[in-house]
Amino acid sequence: MRLILFRHGPAGERDARRWPDDGKRPVTRRGRERTSLAAVGLRRLLGRPSRIAVSPLLRARQTAELLVAAVGPEVKIELLEALMPGAPYRETLRWLREVQSGASVILVGHEPHLGKLAGMLLFNSVSATLPLKKAGAVWIDFIGPVEPGAGRLRAFLPPRVLRRLGRGRIET
Repeated sequence: MRLILFRHGPAGERDARRWPDDGKRPVTRRGRERTSLAAVGLRRLLGRPSRIAVSPLLRARQTAELLVAAVGPEVKIELLEALMPGAPYRETLRWLREVQSGASVILVGHEPHLGKLAGMLLFNSVSATLPLKKAGAVWIDFIGPVEPGAGRLRAFLPPRVLRRLGRGRIET
């Protein structure tokens, strides 16, 4: 399995007056532009994913929609409660174990949740995190079953690199 952990794009600043429910805080206009380029960069690097699963929070769903615009409408977005901040990792593991072994999957979520998930998948430790910048990604491959510590890091992709790929400024 090829697994990409992709952090949501740049969203508005936390503001309880504007967004009493932080889950409804959207990606900004500039964030959409930057995330669209990063999504095109991911597509150029990895091709079309088999599945995209996303946290139900608005900024993550908007990011997943930008991914679908980059990879094609054939890939459907699946809501996955286990990608919400603070959700137990075992739920994400359970979902990943049900995915076909040769699949290419993108999970769209939040920090520090994704960074800790990467640490668990790569090092079997949530204290060894790989913090992701907004619209940044980490690529992890699994040869066998998805188990803690069984992942192999293929690439750590800051948003700047993904945007350059999206503009066609880096040859893959």
